[in-house]
Amino acid sequence: MTVEKSIYDALKGLVADEVYPDVAPATAAKPYIVYQQIGGIAINFLDTTTIPSKRRSRFQVAVWGETRKAVAALAAQAEDALRAVTTLQTTVEASPVAIYEPDTRLYGSLQDFSFIS
Repeated sequence: MTVEKSIYDALKGLVADEVYPDVAPATAAKPYIVYQQIGGIAINFLDTTTIPSKRRSRFQVAVWGETRKAVAALAAQAEDALRAVTTLQTTVEASPVAIYEPDTRLYGSLQDFSFIS
């Protein structure tokens, strides 16, 4: 299973399958979650003939909704759900960052995670 599929599976039950890679469609029901890979630190060995069997990737998870309170609660649930996926070996890289998007009038929460899978 890919890391993206694992993220989707962990989060879909929180928002009735409204989980999207990179960007949500304009028709997405609120609240929704978007995840995007934002890099990661490569796993390297001194023995360059050995290829790592796992990859370390960094993702940003954005929770969007209509109230600050609802978004904060959902972001906490998303963090807990991602921590619980043992195959991802989740590391929470930072606390959530609260944002507001005036064009859509949506509240958001951004949080970075690293996964080894």
